[in-house]
Amino acid sequence: MKIASLFSGAGGLDKGFENAGFEVIWANEYDKVIWETFQLNFPHTKLDKRSITDVSSDEVPEVDGIVGGPPCQSWSEAGAGRGIKDKRGQLFYDYIRILKAKQPKFFLAENVSGILHPKHSEAFSNIIKEFENAGYEVSYKLLNANNYDVPEDRLRVIVIGYHKSLNKKFEFPKSQKHKLVLKDAIFDLRLAKPAKEGNKANDINDLYFVNHEYMTGGFSSIYMSRNRVRSWDEPSFTIQAGGRHAPLHPQAPKMKFVEQNKRIFEPGSEHLYRRLSVRECARIQTFPDDFIFKYTNIADGYKMIGNAVPVNFAYHLAKKIYEDLSSTKIKSQFQIKKVELIEENLTFQDFENQLTALIPEKYRVKK
Repeated sequence: MKIASLFSGAGGLDKGFENAGFEVIWANEYDKVIWETFQLNFPHTKLDKRSITDVSSDEVPEVDGIVGGPPCQSWSEAGAGRGIKDKRGQLFYDYIRILKAKQPKFFLAENVSGILHPKHSEAFSNIIKEFENAGYEVSYKLLNANNYDVPEDRLRVIVIGYHKSLNKKFEFPKSQKHKLVLKDAIFDLRLAKPAKEGNKANDINDLYFVNHEYMTGGFSSIYMSRNRVRSWDEPSFTIQAGGRHAPLHPQAPKMKFVEQNKRIFEPGSEHLYRRLSVRECARIQTFPDDFIFKYTNIADGYKMIGNAVPVNFAYHLAKKIYEDLSSTKIKSQFQIKKVELIEENLTFQDFENQLTALIPEKYRVKK
């Protein structure tokens, strides 16, 4: 099954769908800093580099699904939260514009939890109505990626729609029983290297492991107002798009409380406090080790990873969609064949045998 990806970023969502069996044939990303990384990791995907506002729907190929996460800064609780009043917030409507024109079998849109804030309730309700008016049965839910094989607490709103012609509504997969923690993701990574002067990237040959380098520099009073260390046996804090806000490595003790909105590094252990490296953040976001991030400024590495949908999180959603669409296709073929066989006036046994042959082995009832 083929999909088109909007607001692709580095391709975390795309990689998850690819792992679930989908083929990403077309993608759109306007940020030139990301292009080299995306093209390196998705060499067979056509990358459109224009602003989505300049892309005509007839330039998007025919696909089974459209996926993407419109820019989330407008809806973020940490940001100004201007929502639909911000130009970036309005890009949701370009997503819907293309969806209406292409009418694929399904769509998936991802965004931050802030989109559910009461101040955005009217705008979000309007977006859902637009999706429904485009011809889709819509489901949405606030999920924590940690429940889907991601070693990180990361709350995100997922909106999924199935075309009404399918007569089916998406049901979100159940949470995984086993929750991954930092030890599962980064315990084997060693010898992280600080970025070069000005937080420039190191030469790849100077690194113990590709992208295994971390941002240096001071910590703001806002950063020092909370503990930024999670233990090895806990999931990571949310990986954010800004390197200066990256969580601290679990080798350090948790920060010491001084007073409200003030923490300090544990005296005598200051040398243990460093930001997670770019590769450690990628591991936490469940990018595979052969997924390489290309950048000159280390901040861009953190930004690409922090803005991405965790690969495993995307995979669990994509896997459920793939199974739903596959079973729907089987049912459709079954009904067509059933009518044909009835007209042939076959014996009951021949009738049953020919219908059974349509069903993939894994879906057959064992006798």
